[in-house]
Amino acid sequence: MAVEVGSDAARQGQGKGRRRLHLLFVTSTGGHLAQLMQLESWWREHERTWVTFDKPDARSVLEGERVVLAHHPTTRHLGNLARNARLARSVLGRYRPDVVLSTGAGVALPFFVAARALRIPTVYLEVYDRVDSVTMTGRLCRPFSSAFCVQWPEQVELYPGSELVGMVL
Repeated sequence: MAVEVGSDAARQGQGKGRRRLHLLFVTSTGGHLAQLMQLESWWREHERTWVTFDKPDARSVLEGERVVLAHHPTTRHLGNLARNARLARSVLGRYRPDVVLSTGAGVALPFFVAARALRIPTVYLEVYDRVDSVTMTGRLCRPFSSAFCVQWPEQVELYPGSELVGMVL
């Protein structure tokens, strides 16, 4: 079962004449979440929902935000992969976001697969600390990504056709 926390005020955002989007951020905690937080100057103007794990850093950083708790651990845990796949269908059906964004890790895959099936655009931002090899989640999510972004020129070589956006964190 998904648990939501957050206030109605945080869900409303502060539109400034631009079209407000509904963003669905799907991310592990720790550095993955920290990278998405660095984009706050952009996302704060949009309606948003976060999917992450019930961890102290997520509770602290996302206080007042709409949060759906995913099942953890995700790596090599087939039961939680199935649970998160059901959660993805439920969340995407309920909120119908305009775009799904993620920096990984494992929780991203079921959401990207389900979003692709529903024709919801997806944006994957590869993590900044892997410049010499691909990440498992990046490799798995790439075929389901509408846009695949990297932070280092070396990552463009690992992911041909990706978009270099520069350092986020």
